[in-house]
Amino acid sequence: MRAACEAILFASGEPVETVRIAEALETEAEVITGLMNDISAELDRRKSGICLLKLGNKYQLCSRVEYAPQVRAVLEKKKNIPLSPAAFEVLAVVAYNQPVTKAYIEQIRGVDCTGVISTLCQRGLLEEKGRLELPGKPLLYGTTPDFLRCFCLESLSELPELPEKHNDDDDDDDEIDSSRGEQIKTFFTADEPEEQLNQAQNND
Repeated sequence: MRAACEAILFASGEPVETVRIAEALETEAEVITGLMNDISAELDRRKSGICLLKLGNKYQLCSRVEYAPQVRAVLEKKKNIPLSPAAFEVLAVVAYNQPVTKAYIEQIRGVDCTGVISTLCQRGLLEEKGRLELPGKPLLYGTTPDFLRCFCLESLSELPELPEKHNDDDDDDDEIDSSRGEQIKTFFTADEPEEQLNQAQNND
């Protein structure tokens, strides 16, 4: 069963839900989780160039980030253009408030975000999450498994905590909301996540 799990992940090339693997192997999700832990431990023990990533309720086999230069050289892929500060701010707003509409993002940032959202969707960090049940039915956006992978997170619960709001003053609340992107700027602009982003796109 462990070998079958490896084969499924290798053939997929993308994150696969635990439940789907369990259904394919006709077993329980808890059994698959145990097998995945065994696979991850074995890869780490023999210092394999491949690692197993847990992305929420999904798993994916991926080359280790430290070998990104060698992988990129063989695949003849140029380093991707780094994300702009505006892109990191939009990611921050979506990550902490998802699912959200474009209008909500623009209300917090105070500028048009159409181009930035489009770029983040193209790079696989944001995706459409349905529509809001309001007039016009605006699109809702949320983060993707690639977002978790690029920022070395297993789930959104691992995001840094934001400062607590003070409900006694609405103006204070508005000030906190408007600066959310800035509050976690150091996290979203760290060197390691950007390198993870480049490597993740190489794996794609």
